[in-house]
Amino acid sequence: MDSTERYLVGVYDDDEEVVAAVTEVKNNGIKIEEVYTPFPIHGLDVAMGHPRTRIPIAAFMFGCLGLICIVSLMSYTMYFDWPMIIGGKDYFALPDFIPIAFEGTVLFTAFGMVTTFLISNSLWPGKKQRTFDLRSTDDKFIMAINMANNRKSEGEIETILRASGAVEVNVKQF
Repeated sequence: MDSTERYLVGVYDDDEEVVAAVTEVKNNGIKIEEVYTPFPIHGLDVAMGHPRTRIPIAAFMFGCLGLICIVSLMSYTMYFDWPMIIGGKDYFALPDFIPIAFEGTVLFTAFGMVTTFLISNSLWPGKKQRTFDLRSTDDKFIMAINMANNRKSEGEIETILRASGAVEVNVKQF
């Protein structure tokens, strides 16, 4: 197995401790690859320096696309392709289209958001998952630091991780 990427992995016991450790490690000039937790931690994304997500903009765009597609389909079907007078109403009766247009908008938004989430997080079928520590799904908090992205030595980073509260520091190669 060709080990090309080397990671230093800090294991923490407490969620508040890992948020404080992220701030401390970043203040020491170390670039953190990712932090893996068994549950979401409020404020961790801010501490890591992640930019604000643009997912709501994508949701709005998928909703607009869904509304346009559904109204266009209903208009074409009821006005051009198969015009029918139902209950004495016009061919293009907009109030009748509202429930279907709403459901179509929700459908397009849901499918679009699932697809966007999977693509943006690189979660496609057949992708080999990197697992730094299996305990991150149970009760441990894992901080992964890519050694290629940092100028400090492995010993210096390990000392900083232990000082920040890591109970274990391991080396993982992929």
